[in-house]
Amino acid sequence: MKKSIAIVLGLGFLLLFGGGLSAGQAPGQAVPRSFGPGEELHYGMRYGFIRGGGGVLSVKDSVWNGQRVYHLVGSAHTSGLADRIFRVRDVYESFFNPYTQLPVKSVRNISEGRYRWYNESLFEHGADSTRILSQRSGEHYVKPNILDIVSAFYIGREKHFNDQMKIGEVIELHTWFADEEFPLRIRYRGLETIDTSFGKLECYKFSPVTEVGRAFETEDDMHVWITRDANRLPVRIRFNLKVGSFVCDLEQFRGLKNPFSSFVP
Repeated sequence: MKKSIAIVLGLGFLLLFGGGLSAGQAPGQAVPRSFGPGEELHYGMRYGFIRGGGGVLSVKDSVWNGQRVYHLVGSAHTSGLADRIFRVRDVYESFFNPYTQLPVKSVRNISEGRYRWYNESLFEHGADSTRILSQRSGEHYVKPNILDIVSAFYIGREKHFNDQMKIGEVIELHTWFADEEFPLRIRYRGLETIDTSFGKLECYKFSPVTEVGRAFETEDDMHVWITRDANRLPVRIRFNLKVGSFVCDLEQFRGLKNPFSSFVP
């Protein structure tokens, strides 16, 4: 159960993008079109009128092991009353090959209340399987084209969120999370126009399939709105927990690869 608590309180806004890659990415594709180095997305989290924390998603150009990579980082923190009740300082990192569109390294650095977790994993992708070397648990062989939790979000933006989706369709992305294979699933709900601090935006609405238990009462207790434009930006995430509803809203952005064009007159 620590897994679902960690996702919600740490990087709830990242979970949405879990669903997994059903078909995988073939090597040699062009670099992504929906995002690129220099992009930063800043979020604020609220419980009713009370600000509870925030998060940042960023993309930077980097080099790892002699090859060009995108350094993808997702961080989240609590603030104010939420910080006194349950302090969160979480950072997720992915070193992502923009040509194969697969991760080569991931870092998970978790601080939630008294709970701590730090791990690094290396990915070696083959035609028939992926070799993962985890600092915590050693060597694993898993399905080919597996993603980490951060790269799954960006691949969702690049490959899966589009007008070809059917209402009720479930997207599944195959990920490596907390030292095990973790299929993330999201259900498409249709188009919806929402009011934001940037004006009215036309969005795709999703419901990530959540784990019923200590945090959630049903499988549909999280909803995510993704802009219907070339950027596919997550502009709002709402999760209904047993203790109440939390909302994460996009508050600032910069470095988008495409013009922000999902405004509705």
